[in-house]
Amino acid sequence: MAQTRRFRDVKQKKPISEQLDKKESKKSQKDLPPYASIGNKTKAFITDLFMLLMPIMYIVVYLVMGGLQGFSEHLMKGWIYILVPNFIITFLFFWRSAQTPGCRAYGIKLVDSRSGGEAHPLALALRYYFELISIITVVGLLIAYFRKDHKCLHDLLSGTVLVDTDKT
Repeated sequence: MAQTRRFRDVKQKKPISEQLDKKESKKSQKDLPPYASIGNKTKAFITDLFMLLMPIMYIVVYLVMGGLQGFSEHLMKGWIYILVPNFIITFLFFWRSAQTPGCRAYGIKLVDSRSGGEAHPLALALRYYFELISIITVVGLLIAYFRKDHKCLHDLLSGTVLVDTDKT
C-alpha cells in the first residue's frame, strides 16, 4: 500500500520515518481521556455557585458585614471575605477528589492536561485565580467555544482539563 506524503515533507526532503513518527504522536494524543462538554462544565459551575459560593456570600453579607449596607460600605473587604473561603473549599475538593460537588453531579473530573493524572496543587491554585480572571473578562470563557477540546483560558494557563468520568 502506498504511503501518502504531505507536499511540505516532500519539498523539505524529509524521510518517511519522520512522517510516521508524526502520525504515531497524533494517535497518542487521541488516547487522552474524553473532554467534558461545555454544557456539563457550565451546569457543574452553576451547581458549585449555589452549593459553595452562595452560603459563603450569605454568611459574609448578613452575618459578618451586618447586611447589604455594611457590605456596600466595605466592598473590597467583603469580596476578600467571600473569595478566600471559597478558594480554600474549592481547592480542597479538587485536591482530595479532583471533583467539586457540581463536577461529581455531572460526572466530571479535573486532571493534568499532559499526563491525564492528578493535577499538581500549584496548578489547582493557579486555576482558581485564572478562573476569576476568565469570569471577569468573559473572553476567557468564550475561548472554549472555538477550541475542539473545549478548554477555557484558565485550563490553558494552569495546564488542567475537565474530563468525563463516565466515559473513561
